[in-house]
Amino acid sequence: MSVSHPSVDVMHRIFDEGFSVGDDSVVDELCSPDLVEHQFGLAGTGAEAIAHLKAAIRDVHGAFPDMRFSIEESVVDGDRVWVRVRGRGRNTGPFFGPPSGRPVEITVFDQARIVDGRIVEHWGVPDRFALLAQTGVLARLG
Repeated sequence: MSVSHPSVDVMHRIFDEGFSVGDDSVVDELCSPDLVEHQFGLAGTGAEAIAHLKAAIRDVHGAFPDMRFSIEESVVDGDRVWVRVRGRGRNTGPFFGPPSGRPVEITVFDQARIVDGRIVEHWGVPDRFALLAQTGVLARLG
């Protein structure tokens, strides 16, 4: 169960206003300009981390334009928040080839440090393998 807390609200917004609708401008409001990003494929610091996160928002929305995310569980401890997120949508945009049109459902685990309402450090583990399997990409490789 997700708790109501300002840090959880920040995480809701990055998913709802960013990833779900493809609006990368929310990153400028919700992330520190000195963001430290640890997620594989997005890692970086400062402007590099911001650019990677914005690109990820555009990429996810481009491949799964109807993807919606819900925070199913959250824990807050000081300036750290952990969330387990469920994403559901359909692959109607390019994703390692042409769109499959298939429905997808993934889990994302995120940990972030949030200071003064902004994400200053982030670790993320989206279930990329599930996306590859559910869209048929893995089957094409076999």
